[in-house]
Amino acid sequence: MPQPVPTTTRIMPCLDMQNGRVVKGVRFVQIRDAGDPVECARAYCHAGADELAMLDITATVENRPTLLRVVRDVAAVTTIPFTVGGGIRDVASAAAVLEAGAHKVSTSSAAFRTPHVIEEMVREFGSNRVTVAIDAAQNPAMPSGYEVYIDGGRTATGRDAIEWAKEVDGYGVSVILPTSKSTDGVRQGYDLPLIRKIKDAVAAEVVASGGAGTREHFLAAVHAGATILLAASVFHFGILTIPDIKRYLKQQGVSVRG
Repeated sequence: MPQPVPTTTRIMPCLDMQNGRVVKGVRFVQIRDAGDPVECARAYCHAGADELAMLDITATVENRPTLLRVVRDVAAVTTIPFTVGGGIRDVASAAAVLEAGAHKVSTSSAAFRTPHVIEEMVREFGSNRVTVAIDAAQNPAMPSGYEVYIDGGRTATGRDAIEWAKEVDGYGVSVILPTSKSTDGVRQGYDLPLIRKIKDAVAAEVVASGGAGTREHFLAAVHAGATILLAASVFHFGILTIPDIKRYLKQQGVSVRG
């Protein structure tokens, strides 16, 4: 059964970054260029985006921090809440990103490897400034049917994704951002069972991420329990616009900003 429609739904374009450029892949591979991050950020703010995410997709596997120069440049033109992830492994690296202009940080692989980092970040910066991202893939051997992946979706962990989400929630984060490897970039719809299972298990807000291709996909994610709707390729390549999605959601009885 669909869950109740949330009070307010937000639209969040995501800038996946590689070598200083916005890129987008399919199931975490087949990467192609999608533009300049500063121009993309400026355009999304003007288009009515509610929040903006930027993820340095190779920072973790290259064992380096997030490119702070890019964070500063994007922050300078961004007028909405701005979340940055990639290479954030401890309080110091998170602080550097926040000082560069981000409003929030997102951590994934480091959080999984050293979960106490989540608690430290929440204590240092407040729960509203810390997001934990969870990359997951379907695996029938897991109790929930989903397994956690780390290192940009490259490394299987053997950990059940819903159990990990419950642990993350226990540290007091305000937002959990699951992305399904099975649906990422294919534009055939979000992984609704993953969204539902995580939402049913946690108190935090849940972001829908990976697979949006039509307006109806955004609505389905709302009914699955997501309050933040993240998308990339449909916005980067002009397949859908933020105003169009907001108009459609309003017509379907969903409360959106703007």
